[in-house]
Amino acid sequence: MISVVIPTLNAEASLPGCLAALVPGAVDGVVREVIIADGGSEDATALIADQAGARWQKSERGRGQQITCGASLARSDWLLILHADTILESGWEREVGAFIEKVESGRRSQTAAVFRYALDDDGALPRFLETMVNIRASLMGAPYGDQGLLISRKLFDEIGGYRPMAIMEDLDIVRRLGWSRLAVLRSRAITSAARYRKDGYFKRIARNQLCLAMYMLGVPVTRIARFYEGVSVSDDERNAAAEAVQSDVKS
Repeated sequence: MISVVIPTLNAEASLPGCLAALVPGAVDGVVREVIIADGGSEDATALIADQAGARWQKSERGRGQQITCGASLARSDWLLILHADTILESGWEREVGAFIEKVESGRRSQTAAVFRYALDDDGALPRFLETMVNIRASLMGAPYGDQGLLISRKLFDEIGGYRPMAIMEDLDIVRRLGWSRLAVLRSRAITSAARYRKDGYFKRIARNQLCLAMYMLGVPVTRIARFYEGVSVSDDERNAAAEAVQSDVKS
């Protein structure tokens, strides 16, 4: 029924959990195949994929490029794009199967879906962030890539798939998809909170929001990617990014 496409890069720590959560879907006939599109891992990612029976494909590095590469090999009518550090909640396969059946029978107007966002961390801040992200997904049609994307191959091709972007590829595709066609499922996609624990929740949330603002204002995604990863940029790069923001604000 679906081809699961997972872009990876040195994902040996997270990939086993991601793949294990897909097993019930394979048993129930919902998952036809799992395709690992790898951007040049130097750890045991390839071995883990092979042991799990997933298809392995080397790809140009970059999440957008890797997803496109994996999707090009898919043999199913539906695609599920999933990050390697995301674990789908038990029972997800039943909800996905029901969603696809309703779409194909014409009983559902929304023709693509994401999962509810959740973090593998305890405390008030993780719960607050989850709530805000899920509200953003439901009311604005702007989910995180961590929420996965379930989409028919036909619709995926119609909107042009993923673009070769260094970052923001998830927001780019859902903007082209359109809010009215995107559903938020009840099942949760539980994603790693490692970045939040490492950087601190307030700092990481602020950085994410700044990245979103920069993207909406037209700052080049290569610069946004460097900022997101915390890579130091030169004065020239910093000034160029500021000029781009100021120019877009004036226009």
